[in-house]
Amino acid sequence: MDLFNTGGITNLLPYDGESYYYGQIVSNAEAEDYLQKLLGNIAWKNDEAVIFGKHIITKRKVAWYGDNAFSYTYSNITKEALAWTPELLAIKQLTEQITGTRFNSCLLNLYHDGNEGMAWHSDDEKSLGKNTSIASVSFGAERKFAFKHRETKHTLSLILESGSLLLMKGATQSNWLHQLPKTTKVTRPRINLTFRTMI
Repeated sequence: MDLFNTGGITNLLPYDGESYYYGQIVSNAEAEDYLQKLLGNIAWKNDEAVIFGKHIITKRKVAWYGDNAFSYTYSNITKEALAWTPELLAIKQLTEQITGTRFNSCLLNLYHDGNEGMAWHSDDEKSLGKNTSIASVSFGAERKFAFKHRETKHTLSLILESGSLLLMKGATQSNWLHQLPKTTKVTRPRINLTFRTMI
C-alpha cells in the first residue's frame, strides 16, 4: 500500500465527501510511548461550551497548539494556540508526509474512558475554510468512530486503532456529521490529535 497518497486507500464515504483510513502509522510500542508523553506533557484543560446560553464544562479535556497563537472559536468558546511540543511536531511531520497536506494547528482531545465521547457534529467553522482537510491521529484505547450524512441520514462506522490516521477532506465537513459514541466497554484513555489548517 502506498502510504504517501490516497491512491491505494478506498474512500470510506459513498458520496458527498472523502475520508481515508490509513490504519496504524506507528508501531504499538511507539503509540504507547506517545500516549504516555502526551498525557504528561500537554496543557490539558476541561473543554467548555456555551449551548443555548448555558455554560457547560465537559469531562473530556482538550488542548490547542499551532504555528502561531491562533484563536479558535467553537461552541462559543475561544482558545489561543500554544507552541508545539517536540512530540506534536514529530507526529505532525509524519502526518503531513503521509497525507501530502500541510497543517498549521492541532486540537487535541483526551477521553479518560468510554464514558466520554462526542455527539454528532462537523468541523465546519469559518476559520477552517471550505472543503478543509482534517487529519485525526489516535493513541490509546480503540474507539468506534461514526459518520452520518446530513440529508440522507446514511451512517457508517469504523474502529480507530491506537497509532492510526484518519483523513477527512473535500466536502466531508459540509455534508457529513461524525461522532465518537460512548461505551461502557472501554476503560482506558484515548487521545486524538486533529490536525487542521487555520486560514
